[in-house]
Amino acid sequence: MKRSYTITKKIAKHGKQAVIVIPGFLQSELKPKTIVEVKINVVKECENE
Repeated sequence: MKRSYTITKKIAKHGKQAVIVIPGFLQSELKPKTIVEVKINVVKECENE
């Protein structure tokens, strides 16, 4: 069964890597070894830090 979710997230930083943190309510849907398709649309550019 295919399920779809749309979430808007701010990119976080973990060391030198940029990461997207998945919300806790999806934890039961996204167990380890689950394969997902991720599409990224940039909604707003970050300002220089």
